[in-house]
Amino acid sequence: MSNNGSLCPADVERLLTDRSAKARAETVEKIAVSMTGTGFSNKERHEAEEIFRILVNDTEVLVRQTLAETLKSVPDLSHDIAITLASDIADVATPMLSFSNALSDEDLLDIIGSKSDLHQIAVASRKTVSETVSAKLADSGSEDVVATLMQNDGAEISDATYEKVLDQFGESEKVQAPMAHRSKLPITVTERLVTMVSDKLREHLVTHHEMSPSMATDLILESREKTMIGLIKEGASRSDLVDLIDQLHANGRLTPTIILRALCVGDVDFFETAMAKYSNIAVSNIHILVNDASGKGLRQLCEKLNFSDGLQKIMKVGLEVATELDFDGSPGDRERYRNQVIERVLTHFQDEFDGENVDYLIAKLGNGTIAGNQAA
Repeated sequence: MSNNGSLCPADVERLLTDRSAKARAETVEKIAVSMTGTGFSNKERHEAEEIFRILVNDTEVLVRQTLAETLKSVPDLSHDIAITLASDIADVATPMLSFSNALSDEDLLDIIGSKSDLHQIAVASRKTVSETVSAKLADSGSEDVVATLMQNDGAEISDATYEKVLDQFGESEKVQAPMAHRSKLPITVTERLVTMVSDKLREHLVTHHEMSPSMATDLILESREKTMIGLIKEGASRSDLVDLIDQLHANGRLTPTIILRALCVGDVDFFETAMAKYSNIAVSNIHILVNDASGKGLRQLCEKLNFSDGLQKIMKVGLEVATELDFDGSPGDRERYRNQVIERVLTHFQDEFDGENVDYLIAKLGNGTIAGNQAA
């Protein structure tokens, strides 16, 4: 480069004739760094890009690597230079694929369809990844590619792509863990993932501990129900709620105890919608039955569904508390509601159990071990 920072014929000659890859790489880096700043005129920029068009085919990998690493953050880099570097071997292409905004989604889709797992991993790690690119990665990617995509919270992933990933890699801990730790997941995908993780945990418990398969299954079911109700209480749209309940029912996981858990944390919408699905009765009719002041409606409904007396009684208490409390979503609402339910039930059943937490209570009720003796 000349003293004033512009390109000169000697620079070009040195780049094209110097046999030392290191020397050429150093010169490439100097030119590329200058290009990313404000030191180049339009003419000098054009001259630099002409040099780069030659060097993208340099026989020395070091030269091409240096070029890609230095040009990866140039947003208005000429497309032909960007795509040539991005299509190179993985050692050269990775910086461009991971960072360059000069590449379009169409470019990335072509790379995914024609290049190696290492190229795809670089694409999956970009700061932002569109739903279209994520879907392509899930279609053609390996376990490592998909795991990288799941780790990337900047990746937009459609419900359909999540489902496809679970179909292909649902048993993979490498994929499960980052998926579970994503900041946001569709609720139906989360329910399915919980089931897969639970199955894995059950296998571990049976294999590594002195625990019967039935005991492990009970633990899994309880954990699953707690997790699902935790998701619901964070808020879900009506359509999300219906989709979740439909999925729980379709997979045999819409149990009386998960319905009761929802009521015990104050989610009457879940309770009524789940009862409607469980009984095949319209939600509007369920609402009338469970809010019948005489209690006959709830009793008749529970008898139709073969729910135990214990379950029926705690449902009645939960509905009474829901009617009495001003449940407006303010901080501590759910805990106050839950504590009120527990207090009422403890008063109702007196000393038949320690009742220090609602999980113990529900287990007792679900097993029908509480006889239903009322306090005097």
